[in-house]
Amino acid sequence: MTQNLLDPGFELTLRPMRYPDFYERYRDAIKNTWTVEEVDLHSDVADLAKLSPDEQHLIGRLVAFFATGDSIVANNLVLTLYKHINSPEARLYLSRQLFEEAVHVQFYLTLLDTYLPDHDDRAAAFAAVENIPSIREKAEFCFKWMAAFDGTEEVDQLDRLETQADRRRFLLNLICFAACIEGLFFYGAFAYVYWFRSRGLLHGLATGTNWVFRDETMHMSFAFDVVDTVRKEEPELFDDQLQQQVTDMLREAVEAELQFARDLCGDGLPGMNTESMRQYLECVADQRLTRLGFAPVYGSENPFSFMELQGVQELTNFFERRPSAYQVAVEGTVDLDEDF
Repeated sequence: MTQNLLDPGFELTLRPMRYPDFYERYRDAIKNTWTVEEVDLHSDVADLAKLSPDEQHLIGRLVAFFATGDSIVANNLVLTLYKHINSPEARLYLSRQLFEEAVHVQFYLTLLDTYLPDHDDRAAAFAAVENIPSIREKAEFCFKWMAAFDGTEEVDQLDRLETQADRRRFLLNLICFAACIEGLFFYGAFAYVYWFRSRGLLHGLATGTNWVFRDETMHMSFAFDVVDTVRKEEPELFDDQLQQQVTDMLREAVEAELQFARDLCGDGLPGMNTESMRQYLECVADQRLTRLGFAPVYGSENPFSFMELQGVQELTNFFERRPSAYQVAVEGTVDLDEDF
């Protein structure tokens, strides 16, 4: 009997390989290895002193969110995704992703230590979920949709995906993780970073964010591939009810991120304000819905020209210390006499 991707169990057989595309994603991820020690934040310290009080507030809130966001993602990887995606090829990729999330957490830890020299300020940032309402709201959104939740009340954590109802709940978890957290919350945060970069500021933050951006894009693409596979194997799960739930989820995510934008932007900064962020988030939400095969709901266009560059994964920015398309273990030879 053919086994589906979400069937309970713990498949161990890599040959014959049922999902070779997942294995190729794992191999691609290995090529894109970077370390926090490669990110030079020295020039950022001088830039921080140039910022206005409102811009310094924005940066403080931003790094506080970073400090908690990837930890939520990593916990969900271990407690839910690895447990229920029954493919050794997929679990190879998820293992690699967990390593990347750990690097991201280390990067954000280093950011906080560099940007917030005061011990009390750092402690408050690490406790952002408890003491910053706009970040707490985003965390509560994550816990609602990524925990076992049927829309009316919390239920027991999923142990095995025995029923269609179980698998729908798992899909909501996976889609929240990919489309809302990595695909919306982090994309919103990245926009603030690239706004500073477009002004020639915080080059170290932008360099590290480029590599995080690349990793997160790959994580999101893998998760959407899992959704595509489940859709092929169990199309009955993708009915009008699921579409409505996912649409509601994206709408809630946009509103939660807008609350964060109001906190960060206040009455508005030159080139960055809540209204432009709303348009950007709505544009991104529509992209996520379309990728999932659902109808877009906003029809907004991206107002940030500096974010258009980020669609190119081989981006090399003028301000960067090296190309953001960094890879390790590149095979072959280089002919220095060859024309480029």
